[in-house]
Amino acid sequence: MTTTAPRKPRSSLSAPCLFTLKIELCPEQIQPPIWRRLEVDGRISLAKLHHFIQAAMGWADAHLHEFEIRGQRYAPLLAEADDAAAKDEKKFRLNQLFVSGEQYLYRYDLGDDWTHHISVEEYERLDDDPDYQARIIDGARACPPEDVGGATGYHDFLEKLLAAPESGEAQALRLWAGGEFDAERFDRRAANAAIQRLLWNRWGGK
Repeated sequence: MTTTAPRKPRSSLSAPCLFTLKIELCPEQIQPPIWRRLEVDGRISLAKLHHFIQAAMGWADAHLHEFEIRGQRYAPLLAEADDAAAKDEKKFRLNQLFVSGEQYLYRYDLGDDWTHHISVEEYERLDDDPDYQARIIDGARACPPEDVGGATGYHDFLEKLLAAPESGEAQALRLWAGGEFDAERFDRRAANAAIQRLLWNRWGGK
């Protein structure tokens, strides 16, 4: 059964606020976890949150995506697509939909099926506009390579690197993944720099 968030007055939608979100990748399939903790302006759209998640995780935004919030799907409405079940992610802000303590889904690359669990850890009302639209305050472990074949393919990829790291196959896999690959490494400074580049180039809409 689809439920909706409590209706909020229009004046509250423009009020400054911050959400703290924890985003974890395929927690049922990948352990130790790959996760990021973001603080985001609650007035941004789901479309913009998509871009911030991509930058925070380390994805390349090369595939389709969608959000699922209380059973309702939100996605980019493409001209060639006919999907009446999904709502336009550009038209919905976080402060319209998100509720502290709830958890939602963000799916990226619907073939590999990278399912991210978004936990709304905190909501804070502010007196003034925040100094940033989004920032990463914590996280752990590297993002898998694009097109690796989902969680199963990623496990196979890691096993081959660990079993014989100096083999020709392992070297070829590292080259395919962009050179060096360290599954345990997460560079928070680089991820925040990626978010700043998005904002500087005015990507992601409102």
